[in-house]
Amino acid sequence: MSGLNGLSHVALATGDMDATIRFWRDLLGCRLVGRLGRPGQRAYFFEWPRTLPVAEKEAGVPVAGPFALDHVALGVGSLDDLFALKDRCAAAGIAASDVTDHGFLYSVYLHDPNGITVECCCPARGVDLEAAPVAVEQDPTPVAREGTDPNPSVWPAPTSRGEWPVVPGTGYRAFAR
Repeated sequence: MSGLNGLSHVALATGDMDATIRFWRDLLGCRLVGRLGRPGQRAYFFEWPRTLPVAEKEAGVPVAGPFALDHVALGVGSLDDLFALKDRCAAAGIAASDVTDHGFLYSVYLHDPNGITVECCCPARGVDLEAAPVAVEQDPTPVAREGTDPNPSVWPAPTSRGEWPVVPGTGYRAFAR
């Protein structure tokens, strides 16, 4: 109904583009599908030369003050894939948590070169989160109690018909048709 078909990309700020690419592309196996750039900024990952890594924190641990992202979770195919990831991290000298059994999924946690917590996870054997979402929260919010399926009726209906201007962006000249 929403037209969404998956995660397109995650834009991460980094002061070390090469270390970030090595981690995400070469260690985790994420394909580098696009690169854009303009003076002072490159993108697939954004490189801002004076950007410093954030302090590493454990996923889900609350913080006080301004905060934007707890962690990025990437799905893998199986528990064997998680063990293989742990092997790759150990060989690369990158700290990774033990495999954590959350009951409905297994997770490994690590940090990218920018201090961003990365969770790699797969469903527990016999669990299909698409077919049967899991809710283990003891005190869900009223909106969470409404269920797992989208409810677009809580938002106003669109009044336009998608007739919006399209303006040139960073990569326009390279791909202009």
